[in-house]
Amino acid sequence: MSQVVTGLDRVLGDGAGILAGKRVGLIANATSVDNRLRHAADLMVEHPDIDVRMLFGPEHGLRGAAQDMISVGDERDARTGVPVVSLYGHDEASLTPTAAHLADLDVLVFDIQDVGARYYTYVWTMVLAMRAAAAAGIGFVVLDRPNPLGGHLVEGGAVKPSCRSFVGLCSVSNRHGLTAGEIARGIAEEEGLDLDLTVVEMRGWERAMYFDDTGLPWVMPSPNMPTLDTALVYPGMCLIEGTALSEGRGTTRPFELVGAPFVDAYRLAEALAELPGLRARPVAFTPMFQKHAGQLCHGVQLHVTDRDAYRPYLTGVAVVRAVCQTWPDEFAWRRDAYEFVADVPAIDLLAGSDALRVGVERGDSLAQLAVTWQAGEQAFRARREAWLLY
Repeated sequence: MSQVVTGLDRVLGDGAGILAGKRVGLIANATSVDNRLRHAADLMVEHPDIDVRMLFGPEHGLRGAAQDMISVGDERDARTGVPVVSLYGHDEASLTPTAAHLADLDVLVFDIQDVGARYYTYVWTMVLAMRAAAAAGIGFVVLDRPNPLGGHLVEGGAVKPSCRSFVGLCSVSNRHGLTAGEIARGIAEEEGLDLDLTVVEMRGWERAMYFDDTGLPWVMPSPNMPTLDTALVYPGMCLIEGTALSEGRGTTRPFELVGAPFVDAYRLAEALAELPGLRARPVAFTPMFQKHAGQLCHGVQLHVTDRDAYRPYLTGVAVVRAVCQTWPDEFAWRRDAYEFVADVPAIDLLAGSDALRVGVERGDSLAQLAVTWQAGEQAFRARREAWLLY
């Protein structure tokens, strides 16, 4: 098995390298560890040549303890004593570092493991911080990490301007096949940011690698992303957050499980039987929290049998379509505010437009629904070529 060397390990192995003598702000979470599972905040604060002035925590917090869409307050890190600024508070403004936060810094450093899906908010925390750093005239460093799903497959369409949100600030495919460093490079170029951007590239990572090919330890990127299996299905199954179905939060297999009290598990499994690289197994489960908490749900567990053949976004669309068309009286879209947006349905934010919702409600076939994102997917494949580092 190959041993990938992350951006963090490269910088620390280089005697602090480009961070030596700089006043540093570090954007980090539980995944910000070296190959011995030591946290970047601890290592940098202890390093004699790195002056860490501020820590910044994304959604779920610096140490990864908070559930999804739960606001986190500012604090002082108990381990290092360094002030922590939350970049996921009570309102949309809290997502961006302020000028006051950056006034005492020379450079912002981003070191967080992404999961390869456009809805995952960490790369958008990075983009907002890049914009703030450009405005403040300070440097920005991305310590790059693998895309757990590899960098060779892309799936999903564009994000319309009316559907831009914290699950898609910029138009990238639902499964984008990029690393955080590549996204930073691409967005900085496209937006013309006046930013001193450095991406510390990995060594040994190849685009066809899944995370378990890298030799790196898996650390949960968030409380409901426990395994690589979760990440594999997430680019499609996060769509379930835009419905009243349970996406398996409150169970030990979030996003791999989907269902509701009214679903017939065997009928749903049969409806998904022809999807590539997948077996859908009928199951019953009881979520302990969030949607349908404490209620017996029926549905399926997704078992990926061929990673390269599997199409997670197509699968998520197929699940939504099957439940809506089989149980139209019970199926419902999520109606409450989602990621600080109240005037656009959550499913439209997740899909990038209203095309999926309208098509499902109209009774379109899966093939007809797939047509709605093909042009956006093709355009993104071409556009991202200039972003690639590996």
